[in-house]
Amino acid sequence: MASVTMFTGKGGVGKTTCSAAKALACALAGQRTLLISTDATPSLRHIFNILPGEKGVDAVPGLDVREIGEKEIREMWDRKFGREVYEVFSTFVDIDYPDFVEFMTSVLPGLGEEFMVDHIRELAEKKDYDAVVWDTAPLGQTLALLETPALLGQHLKLAPRIYSKLRIGKQSRQPVIEILKRWEALSALNMEFLKKQVDYIMVTIPEALAIRQLEGVFQELAGYGLAVKNIVINNTIKMEDPFFLRTKSEQQRPYISHIHKAYAKLKITEIPMFPQEVQGLERLRQVAQILTP
Repeated sequence: MASVTMFTGKGGVGKTTCSAAKALACALAGQRTLLISTDATPSLRHIFNILPGEKGVDAVPGLDVREIGEKEIREMWDRKFGREVYEVFSTFVDIDYPDFVEFMTSVLPGLGEEFMVDHIRELAEKKDYDAVVWDTAPLGQTLALLETPALLGQHLKLAPRIYSKLRIGKQSRQPVIEILKRWEALSALNMEFLKKQVDYIMVTIPEALAIRQLEGVFQELAGYGLAVKNIVINNTIKMEDPFFLRTKSEQQRPYISHIHKAYAKLKITEIPMFPQEVQGLERLRQVAQILTP
C-alpha cells in the first residue's frame, strides 16, 4: 500500500502549500506521487500552474495532481451504494434518482467526505503510486466525515422497526437491512484506514487564535483514535531583517496595483500588516477605523 500523509488544520494556515511541498519532495526522491485535494475550494492547480485537462507537473516526472469535486463525489456514491440506498428511500419517497444523489451528497453530514476517504483508500491500495499526499478541507469540514458511521449506527438500531415492512428493494430484490449493513461495513473499513494507514500532519501558524484551537483539535482527533505525530508551524519569521520586509512589500506591489486597476469601480481598502497580532479591542479598533473610517 502507498504511504498516505494528510495535512490538516484550520483554514488559512497553509495546508495546501505544505501539501504541495511534501508531494514535490516525494516525487523528486523518485516516488510515484499523487497529490490530492478534497477541499471544496482547491488551489493545487494554481500553485503548480497546471492548465485545465493536465494531470501532472511537466517539470516533475511522477507527480500527479488531482482535485476532487462534487462530480467525483457523486460518481463514487453511484458506484458504491447509490442505487441500492435509493431503493430504500424511493420505497416511501417519490424522488428521481439524480435529485436523490444531489440531496445525499450535499445535505447528509459527512457523506461526501466519507466517500472521498473511500476513494483515497482505494487509490492507496493500488500499485499506481508509492506516496499519496492529501490536502484536506478546513479541519471542521474534514471531521464531519467521522460522524457518518455514528449516525449510520444509530440509524441501524432503529432500522428493523422502520423497515419491517420494506423487506426488499424494488430493483435488486435484496433485503433493505442488508443494503444498510453493507454501507455500515464500508464506514467501518474507512475508519480503520484513517486510524492505521494515514499519517497526520497538523499545520498551524504562530498566532493566538490558532494556538488556542490546537488543544481542542488534538482532543477531538484522539477521541476518534486518530494520532497526530507532526506539527508544522507555518509563517514563522526567523530574523529581524529590513530586507525581508522590503522584499515582501515589493512582491505585493504589482498584485495590489492589479486589483486597483481590474476592480477600479469597487471600493478597495488596504489593511496593513501590523507588528502585533490583531487581538483585543484596541487593535481591533485600529482595523475597524481602516475598514470604516
